[in-house]
Amino acid sequence: MTIPFAKSPRSSVGIEWEIALVDRDTGDLRQVAQTILDQVHGPGGEDNPGVAQELLLNTVELVSQPHATIRECGQDLARYAELVTAVADPLRVDLMAAGTHPFAQWHHQKVTNKERYQRLIDRTQWWGRQMLIYGVHTHVGVEDRDKVLPIMGALACYLPHLQSLSGASPYWGGEATGYASNRALMFQQLPTAGLPFQFQRWEELEGYVADMLHTGVIDLFNEIRWDIRPSPKLGTIEVRVCDSLPTLMEVEAVSALVQCLVEEASGILDAGGELPTMPTWFVQENKWRSARYGMDAIIILNRAGDEQLVTEHLPVLLQRLEPVAARLGCLEQLDAIHTIIRKGASYQRQRAVARRNAGDLSAVVAALVREMQANRPL
Repeated sequence: MTIPFAKSPRSSVGIEWEIALVDRDTGDLRQVAQTILDQVHGPGGEDNPGVAQELLLNTVELVSQPHATIRECGQDLARYAELVTAVADPLRVDLMAAGTHPFAQWHHQKVTNKERYQRLIDRTQWWGRQMLIYGVHTHVGVEDRDKVLPIMGALACYLPHLQSLSGASPYWGGEATGYASNRALMFQQLPTAGLPFQFQRWEELEGYVADMLHTGVIDLFNEIRWDIRPSPKLGTIEVRVCDSLPTLMEVEAVSALVQCLVEEASGILDAGGELPTMPTWFVQENKWRSARYGMDAIIILNRAGDEQLVTEHLPVLLQRLEPVAARLGCLEQLDAIHTIIRKGASYQRQRAVARRNAGDLSAVVAALVREMQANRPL
């Protein structure tokens, strides 16, 4: 089997942001995505393609166009959020973004009436029906197919940084989970989700996909839902590990980090250098630690097993990436990661709101809605 890899401009970027639709009066989820999509798209269904359908009727996805800069992607997302808000407002529906809804019950949610979603739920049953989760996906263009797998291997070393920064799902079905990102562990229950295999050659990936298609595990390549995956049709690497985030500022910040890491790795390959990798067991442990402890995670940094608190390693990483960010025009967005460290990741802010309100999770929803509207951590 041959999987062609499309041409795309090096380090071009696109962002997908999954948004929950919540009732203004109760804070619970509303099943009104199709109503909103029908109005946003217009009679012909062609208007505003950046507002997309998702698995559940409580969700819309905002999808930027591919751009050279994070700033341009953010402008797209802001414009699409305004369009959705204009339609949702008369319905008394607000937009909210987080890795999970703090108290909504999964068995109350309705699946979008589309064959591929129905097939997914039919196959995955109880675990699939529980996928009441939201994420941010960042695509970065790679100009040479031979770079894709080495860059993916290098990015695996930084998954705990991204997962800690974006942790936004401490609650599930009204319960405190003790995890910064409960979404991370929920999502990996799907048969082709979670950490990617660390293939060395493109032919190995082609063999894997051929096997998955032959045995009926998948029908399409995009049903491989790894935390980092190639997107051959777009010519990108897609990083999917991040929880959905309540503010566009945070979405841009984590996406800038992804863009800079890909560009840095690409430059190292061009210079004939070797990219960092870690054994699968370290990558797996880092995923669990960052999901559990978030910004308090002590992460494994390298093959030697050296460890450091993620909030101590992040400033070192950011300083190293500053020249890359300057070249890519995302220095301001990358610098916003310092704000996340200072103000706390979303899971930390959600817990603080719950403590101040005697555990009332409707107050957490209200705070998430306000943060999205203000576009800054509150």
